[in-house]
Amino acid sequence: MLPCRAFRFTLRTLCAVACVVVLLALPGCFTPQVYPTRHDAVITLKKNDLETAGIVFITPSAATGQEEEKQSVALKFADVLRHERPKIRVVMLSEALSAINKAGLADAYRRMYDDYRYTGLFERDMLRKVGEITGARYIAHLKLQRFGQGEKERFGALGFRIIETRYASIRLFFQIWDGNDGSIAWEGMQETHYSQDTFAEKAVSLNKIVDHTARDLIGRLP
Repeated sequence: MLPCRAFRFTLRTLCAVACVVVLLALPGCFTPQVYPTRHDAVITLKKNDLETAGIVFITPSAATGQEEEKQSVALKFADVLRHERPKIRVVMLSEALSAINKAGLADAYRRMYDDYRYTGLFERDMLRKVGEITGARYIAHLKLQRFGQGEKERFGALGFRIIETRYASIRLFFQIWDGNDGSIAWEGMQETHYSQDTFAEKAVSLNKIVDHTARDLIGRLP
């Protein structure tokens, strides 16, 4: 059994070594690592079409278990679009829902979503009506296909967690429909993996990873 003095010395040595390791690791900490995988297709949407005719966000779809995230995804995505493309008139989801309800179209709107669940199609006449009452020709629909978050220990000493890697991943599908004829004008999908080393016990938020994904997808619009 080590004498008390030797034990204190050993403990101080271990602490010093731990501090040195942490200091050496600091330059690589706090820098987010973002790995996107994306695919998009321009169908009929052309340069300046969105600036000319405007775009309205309708209720996103979500995979089972992710339904509560739909509103926040649409809000964040629309905010990013307004910031990145300020010349485009963007009608927020809340504005669209208010206009739809005021026009007495709530039941028709619900039926449109029921049909979409089985067919992948939005009914043409309803899209046209949404465009008319909101003053935007193009209709934006988001589908949250996956979202997950977690953490893992990267470095610890003396039973304490010093550095953790916080991570999140998302797969988001974005379609733009033409309200004039009911066709798909543009679509894109992106899967984003985001991780960051940190001392803080704070998860990577949905808001943060949607922000990164939205900027990438919006950057590929005509």
